[in-house]
Amino acid sequence: MQETTQENAFGIAHLWAQGDTVSHTVAILIVVMSIASWYLILAKAWDWWRLRKAAKAVGAFWAAGSVAEGIDKLRDAGEDSPYAQLATQANCCNHDCETVTGRLASHFDPSEQMERALRQQLSTTQAGMEDGLTFLATTGATAPFVGLFGTVWGIYHALVAIGMTGQAALEKIAGPVGEALIMTAAGLAVALPAVFAYNTFTRVNRVILADLDAFAHDLHAFFTVGKPMVANSAQIHPMRARAAAEAV
Repeated sequence: MQETTQENAFGIAHLWAQGDTVSHTVAILIVVMSIASWYLILAKAWDWWRLRKAAKAVGAFWAAGSVAEGIDKLRDAGEDSPYAQLATQANCCNHDCETVTGRLASHFDPSEQMERALRQQLSTTQAGMEDGLTFLATTGATAPFVGLFGTVWGIYHALVAIGMTGQAALEKIAGPVGEALIMTAAGLAVALPAVFAYNTFTRVNRVILADLDAFAHDLHAFFTVGKPMVANSAQIHPMRARAAAEAV
């Protein structure tokens, strides 16, 4: 019974019971940072998996018989697929849809209008992909210092308590100081996953954005240089179209 009581006198429960408002606040802050970090890590991992799945549908888009069919294939990989959104924007500008007609954007050259729409869509997608990375970076940079502050505060109170009791034996110092060092370990345990996740997702986002940029470039080339532009050539050069008809 005595050994059990002595074991219960040390550890996280004893540290919490002996702590004050500051130490409790530091401990709660570390727990909140850990929960939020792991939530973002899992959410970003899920988003990355969906983007990888959506990227595989690009081949099916170019193999489709029409633009509408290709967009449907992109949406089959996810309704919020950024690839589908880019294709929809490009197709919308190509057909002068109602979202553009009558607005200032309609006064742009069709090629510039499409480039502007694709660029805005890429910026929106990039902002969504980078959402939460700032928190991961901040957690990775500050969590060790938050834990270190809790350690310093705990050691200070432990030394004050030892000084008041006048018992400076090793067994009286080791317990409180060891408990205080738990804060430093907790801070590192929160910071390391956040740093690793931030570096990983930063690289993943860079690769995905490069792929989206290449897809947007291909869409712009297809709609402005490819078949749609040829279909409108009679409107651009009506005299040439009439001359060609008479020659036939």
